[in-house]
Amino acid sequence: MGLFDALPPEVSLYEVSLRDGLQNERATVLLRDKLRLADALATAGLKRIELTSFVSPKWIPQLADADEVARHAPRFPGVVWSALCPNERGLERAKAAGMTEIAVFMSASETHNQRNVNKTIAETLATFDNVIAPAVAAGIRVRGYVSTAWGCPYEGDVPPAKVLWVAQELAKRGCYQVSLGDTIGCGTPRQTRDLLRLFFRDFAPSYLGLHMHDTRGTALANVLVGLEMGIRDFDASVGGMGGCPYAPGAAGNLATEDLVYMLDGMGVSTGVNLEKLVEAGKVAESLVGRPLPGKVHQSGIRSLRA
Repeated sequence: MGLFDALPPEVSLYEVSLRDGLQNERATVLLRDKLRLADALATAGLKRIELTSFVSPKWIPQLADADEVARHAPRFPGVVWSALCPNERGLERAKAAGMTEIAVFMSASETHNQRNVNKTIAETLATFDNVIAPAVAAGIRVRGYVSTAWGCPYEGDVPPAKVLWVAQELAKRGCYQVSLGDTIGCGTPRQTRDLLRLFFRDFAPSYLGLHMHDTRGTALANVLVGLEMGIRDFDASVGGMGGCPYAPGAAGNLATEDLVYMLDGMGVSTGVNLEKLVEAGKVAESLVGRPLPGKVHQSGIRSLRA
């Protein structure tokens, strides 16, 4: 049985442009404009949207208004707003803002983890002991990210067993899902297949998400592999906005429009209105003041045939 004989009826998308996208922009977007983009994304039908990150403004000044963004996020039925929380202080801010979901993040590469959060992997996990379980106890769901799962800009190849171990540590601490990140967009379909085969010895496909970057044009190919193997949760960023400020060469997330266009054309439902999503991409581009790299964002929509 081939891929097109076993497509799922639907998948879930996790939109990261407001956080992963804006944190990589030089320009600081005003609060009212962030809320305008949030409204446009939710209007398009996205249900899982990462708003911001409760980190110190010293590290990411573009997200210094995290508390206000979280408090004033538009309310849409069924929409879950999330935010990154790197430590106990971030969790307290998330609680004060009324967040019902947060995310924690770390790398499978020791060097990238230290560049990204200024901690070793062991120190990061120790910090999460004071974040994940207390959040769950307070009724807040916690999603985990594992960065550099396909490769590191500093160390090169990352052993898949190390990626699996980091994910296991996040799962043990209470994350409801772990998203595997191709931080520098170096992954290939065979590598994705092999990594997922390893993970499926310990995890059900439903526990995992994929967070692909399109730096080398392989993001959708890797998504197709994940889709064929049972992955049903995919991260994306409108217009392809974003990257990683601590990963040289990490240019651009998988564009949400490109992902929705492909899935719509395959008859896989995302619950997202592509026309309205394209409009949200135009809002994002106007806010950052530069052309965004998404293919559908640039070329527009043609008629789809499932």
